[in-house]
Amino acid sequence: MSGPTRFVPRPRRLRSRLALAASAAVVLVTVGVCTAAFFVLRYKLYQQVDQNLAQSATLVAQQSREDGPAVLRGECRFLGAPACAQTVPPDPADDPAEPYVLPVSRAVREVAAGRRAPYYRDTTVAGHPARMLTTTFGDGTAVQVALRSDVAERGVHQAAWLLGGIGAAGVAVAGALGYAVARTGLAPVTRLTATAERVAATRDPSHRIDLPAGRISGGHRDDEVTRLATTFNTMLDELERSVTAQRRLIADASHELRTPLTALRTNAELLTRADRLPADRRERAAGALVRQLEDVTTLVNDLIELARDEEPQPLLEQVDLAALTRHTVARARERWPGVTFTLAVPSPRAAVPRPGIPSRLARLLGNLLDNAAKFSPPGGTVEVVLTPRELTVRDHGPGIADQDLPHIFDRFYRAPSARALPGSGLGLAMARQIARTHGAELTAERAPGTGALFRLALGTGPPAGVSS
Repeated sequence: MSGPTRFVPRPRRLRSRLALAASAAVVLVTVGVCTAAFFVLRYKLYQQVDQNLAQSATLVAQQSREDGPAVLRGECRFLGAPACAQTVPPDPADDPAEPYVLPVSRAVREVAAGRRAPYYRDTTVAGHPARMLTTTFGDGTAVQVALRSDVAERGVHQAAWLLGGIGAAGVAVAGALGYAVARTGLAPVTRLTATAERVAATRDPSHRIDLPAGRISGGHRDDEVTRLATTFNTMLDELERSVTAQRRLIADASHELRTPLTALRTNAELLTRADRLPADRRERAAGALVRQLEDVTTLVNDLIELARDEEPQPLLEQVDLAALTRHTVARARERWPGVTFTLAVPSPRAAVPRPGIPSRLARLLGNLLDNAAKFSPPGGTVEVVLTPRELTVRDHGPGIADQDLPHIFDRFYRAPSARALPGSGLGLAMARQIARTHGAELTAERAPGTGALFRLALGTGPPAGVSS
């Protein structure tokens, strides 16, 4: 038997929470203002009555100073002006024969005797609500004056109803305005959410958030939500470029791998009939198979390198570029014995280490040296110069044609004059990517006279993706 079902409340939407918060703020202000206005009006109404009582008490004292203790009825029936008034001695034995119209208490006797300060109080006279002042009247006498207070009470009640209605209307308006403010303020967030959902559903990063034309970056309308939407569009731009680059890499790789894989398959099938082949042909097929496997392995490794977007921070270390350059040039001399490599590097005292991955930087420089040696004539010279600001590699080959210069760093691009030479067209693309992930920039240009000049401008900041 299953237990009782637990009720899980639905979380409120951000728009509802924002509308509720804005409405609550306006409601609190409205209620506070109405409450303060009510107490101010109430105080002013009763203050006016108290001032009339004080004036009436002064007038009674001036007119009746010589009459002694007596009952000064005034308008006690209607409690109008002149005020209903009476004098009271401190000793009940001195009371006049006529009964008092206004109530006399022990506190009144104490005011008459001077033992208590004058005071106001609410009472009822002849069935009407009244406000009464008890104060001193000469020596040893108190005077009491009273006026109707129902007018003030009626004004207080009317003010309460009026301010209550205003407060209720303010609450309703606050709710409507809170919802409108939340809806208007969160409109870019709503569009951002819808765009993110479309990207997630279609896996197509080409969608963008539509921003109002008036909201120009850096302008007075460039608020936080608009900047969030702009940043999200920028992120989608980068994502689209990354996806496009990855798709292009996959398409290019599949195209480039098709030929060597076909050759591998042909040689492998040929070797399956090795018992029917002459020994020399069998050896040539085996040698070709080994070379093709090495080429495919190199190509796959290059593709893996190109698929990396940034250097992993834990592998970074301080690299002495002068020592690394000397080591890489020494290896290039072994690989290309028919080419002369000249090297100019700063002295060890002038060397400035920079963060990087030695193996990747060696790969970058090695690709540049291999490219320069490949296009150098027999006995040619490759000049390598390292300064604190840049590294240059120059050859004295045919140089780079003007139509090839814009595409020299594209993946799998090979100039028509270089298609007969070995290589996959990934070396220079990989070199530029390694340079950029290390905060440097690699460019190519025609060298003065003949040959090509590759210039690696060394940046001053940390590698890409690494915080300083």
